[in-house]
Amino acid sequence: MYHLTALVTLLAIAFYLFVTINVSRARSRTGIKVPATSGHPDFERAFRIQANTLEWMPIFLPSLWLFAVYIGDAVAAALGALWIIGRVTYFIGYSKAAAKRGPGFAIQALTAIALWVGALGAVVLRLVK
Repeated sequence: MYHLTALVTLLAIAFYLFVTINVSRARSRTGIKVPATSGHPDFERAFRIQANTLEWMPIFLPSLWLFAVYIGDAVAAALGALWIIGRVTYFIGYSKAAAKRGPGFAIQALTAIALWVGALGAVVLRLVK
């Protein structure tokens, strides 16, 4: 069973829900009406945090699960938790200023790439055996 990976998946989804709600709150605070996606820097940063998180989810989640299946639940979950830490760091930095998003972005991107490369390597290794 993949209990740890399942827990990390649920935490990632909870984080995505949090950043989505944050966009709605930013709309209210800044007066940006739907369907506008620009007009106030605070709203635009909140919107981009949510959009960027969504853009990375299709890379992260399948890679996380394939890594768990082919390599191991605990290692996948640890890397998945690191990805979430990167996303939280990205959220905190980017919420302050666009120029502060780099460290969090790097953490989550490198973690997602590690999951993808690990899963790919494990799948290819099984295919050639």
